[in-house]
Amino acid sequence: MSASALAPFGAIFDWDGVVIDSGRLHARSWQLLADELGRTLTPDSFIRGFGMKSDRIIEEIHGWAKERSEIARLANRKEALYRELVADGQIAPLPGVVEWLHRLNEAAVPCAVASSTARQNIDAVLRRIGLEEAFREIISAQDVVHGKPDPEVFLKAADRLGIVPARSVVFEDAHVGIEAAHAAGMKVVAVATTHPREELLAADLVVRRLDELTVERVATL
Repeated sequence: MSASALAPFGAIFDWDGVVIDSGRLHARSWQLLADELGRTLTPDSFIRGFGMKSDRIIEEIHGWAKERSEIARLANRKEALYRELVADGQIAPLPGVVEWLHRLNEAAVPCAVASSTARQNIDAVLRRIGLEEAFREIISAQDVVHGKPDPEVFLKAADRLGIVPARSVVFEDAHVGIEAAHAAGMKVVAVATTHPREELLAADLVVRRLDELTVERVATL
């Protein structure tokens, strides 16, 4: 029997707003791209697009392109700008993340990242914050066809971990992520980093920071 089969559950983490607070850098990279294009960002565009893939944001929220090739070009440029900011700026795990990952490791709970973020972005930040070994699997934008609220990214993460969806718990901060996790048949712990607690009540449990949790509590969801 595999170690994953013996684990109390599989832990699947969204990335931005759950593991790291990259909102400021993402917002800045969108502004830099808008400046390059001579465009103006609407005040609510960042929050509206939180948790979505960049290509969907470009097409549906900003309306900057319709052709697939141009959407891909702009998305790649946006992510390159983000990585430049990561290289030059300060970034760290959100409060409570390292302690929670340590508790999960001690309990032999397998962990994965499941995010609409580009894989290069995740790898760049993991190196900066020293958590390269914390996650057994990483599912990123390149691994899925459909972004959240479609459940594809979470289902792929569970499959890679060898954990059935019913024994998988997602850690999320975005509404589309909560919706996607439930569509995947998984429980959801929402972290009140991007939205206030009262706006996250669709989740199975809401916390302010991850080190409020115990493995035993999450296992009973």
